[in-house]
Amino acid sequence: MPVLESRFKSPFYLRNGHLQTILGAILPRQDRADIVPERLELPDGDFLDLDWTMVGHRRLAILSHGLEGSSKNSDIRGLAVALNHAGWDTLAWNFRGCSGETNRCLRFYHSGETDDLSLVINHAARNYAALALVGFSLGGNVILKYLGEGDVHPFVRVAVAVSAPIDLASSAQVLDRRASNQFYLRRFMKSLAAKIEAKAKRFPTEINATGVREIRSFSVFDDRYTARIHGFRDAEDYWRQSSAIGYIDRLSVPALLLNAKDDPFLSLESFPYAAARQNSRLFLETPDTGGHLGFVDGRGFWIERRIPEFMNEILMKAL
Repeated sequence: MPVLESRFKSPFYLRNGHLQTILGAILPRQDRADIVPERLELPDGDFLDLDWTMVGHRRLAILSHGLEGSSKNSDIRGLAVALNHAGWDTLAWNFRGCSGETNRCLRFYHSGETDDLSLVINHAARNYAALALVGFSLGGNVILKYLGEGDVHPFVRVAVAVSAPIDLASSAQVLDRRASNQFYLRRFMKSLAAKIEAKAKRFPTEINATGVREIRSFSVFDDRYTARIHGFRDAEDYWRQSSAIGYIDRLSVPALLLNAKDDPFLSLESFPYAAARQNSRLFLETPDTGGHLGFVDGRGFWIERRIPEFMNEILMKAL
């Protein structure tokens, strides 16, 4: 019954999900890692930009960012440094179109895209015999879906998903309908609209960007663009096929799902207590506070301690 009692305790003045979310995005982190960039050319003619931190360890953690994030995000860079200190090299990869350069193909990325993750894993496994997957927010949904699909690389030993919206339909509704989430929603929509406009210039017969700046909900955006571009019937079909909630009962390696109860982006469906009680590979940790990718306590960013701790514990048990 791997439903874990969380040890995360935030100071009383930080026990607010929105405050934790904002602090997680703006507070400085230890990110003085030496980054080695690489461009991975893909079989379909597109590319992925990778950022390595290689300090001589025999284990590698592959880090997947969140919606409209990148490998340069402070949370990704901060975790890379923490993992380097804890015995791991890291590879932070950018989803298509997220490295600062528009990708070449019509498609870009979405919450259920695992083929690119598989390519990154196969590329990384040439030099490491033990791999871990870590995903933040959207990236957490991606890695959990990958682990439940069945064709997992044998070198992947452990995974951690943080603030992961594993039920996309309900999370989209939470972001669309809660008045307190309109600030986040506007930022996401502005960034996504710019990408659609750039795509429309390159693929004018496939994408019509008219009115994209007026979209004010994920439901409309995913129905009009995400689903259509990536071969889904509509937003509902995209959410259903891409949500990790439909795959977590088939996890093939130990995985920690770490979601705070006061995360403003998550619905109750992203807290799968029943599934965790029935699956020895799904470890569910739900602290009372922490917000979305916040988890700030009196010592800094708690997840930069918790993630390496869990990963190393699982590998030690496997010896």
